[in-house]
Amino acid sequence: MNNHHYYVAILAGGLGTRFWPKSRAAFPKQFLDILNTGKTLIQATFERYASFIPPENIFIITSQEYVHIVKEQLKDIRHENILAEPSRKNTAPCVAYISFKLAEKDTEACLLVAPSDHLVLDTETFKNVSLRALEFVKHMKAFVTLGIQPTYPNTGYGYIQYETLAVADNIFKVRTFTEKPNLELAKTFLASGDFLWNAGIFIWQVKNIIKAFETYQSEMYEVFAAEKDNFNTPEEQNALNRIYPLCTNISIDYAIMEKANNVYVIPSSFGWSDLGTWNSAYDSLEKDYLGNAVAGNNVMVIDATRCMVSAPQDKLLVLQGLDDFILVDTENVLLICKKEKEQQIKEYVAEVKRNIGDEFL
Repeated sequence: MNNHHYYVAILAGGLGTRFWPKSRAAFPKQFLDILNTGKTLIQATFERYASFIPPENIFIITSQEYVHIVKEQLKDIRHENILAEPSRKNTAPCVAYISFKLAEKDTEACLLVAPSDHLVLDTETFKNVSLRALEFVKHMKAFVTLGIQPTYPNTGYGYIQYETLAVADNIFKVRTFTEKPNLELAKTFLASGDFLWNAGIFIWQVKNIIKAFETYQSEMYEVFAAEKDNFNTPEEQNALNRIYPLCTNISIDYAIMEKANNVYVIPSSFGWSDLGTWNSAYDSLEKDYLGNAVAGNNVMVIDATRCMVSAPQDKLLVLQGLDDFILVDTENVLLICKKEKEQQIKEYVAEVKRNIGDEFL
């Protein structure tokens, strides 16, 4: 397979606040084995791409504070492929960073950008879809995103509406992007049949995304372009320290994808979940006969139903009488929360910060 011009950027700098208290600022969810599989989320993500992309072409973009964790968890990755951002500025600056870096070394580079903390169950289908997207952008001045066939009206995902006439094998032009809709709108999207969940996985030729930055984010383009000769040199980190304070905090979705007119989508089904919340973990875990999903070796559940339970492996936890709760036990924090209130966990974290400080965050 001739894929030496194919590259992957795995984004691994997030805080994973909605998985608190298991996910903490010093050790967020991408470095955890949320589903008790024996692999952390970033390990599973790296292995997924390394099955069809040369490992030397896979880059991890993370915060400086997490570089040592990435090195520890991904033994096979080269040190120079771990890229440290000096500050969190959302996804557009890190896409600009890897794009300018690759442009200096490979003028034919095609790039797939993906989160580090998503679940994919059908890895073979995922591989085939990803390679089809890379092959498409290699020959077309196009940006491709992977859209997931929705199975219910989820209000926590973004949605992609697409044209019904394919431009290539199962590849369609995108009509609209919609951020997290309310329930009624999500139901309408599902009923229409031409909406997909936005998986946040993007594919393009590097030279084309750089042109898009020049068109749609000219200020960000200029600060990166001014330093481009420093990429892939010992001056790279110093250049980033100058660039990042000048960058807007903006996602690649808002910065480019929602503005460009050459965006395409591949409708896909490969057992995907963004694992963004404890409820999504609950959906992805096996359940007992009462609908409880348990991550932990020593959990006893008595007369409890539909609960999401996460406990330390060596700790005995006895749960009785709860219905539809999230229960997450860690060494120094215990969270007990109704599943329907999980979107408020970020607010609880903010309340902890206000009243107690950062010790438990």
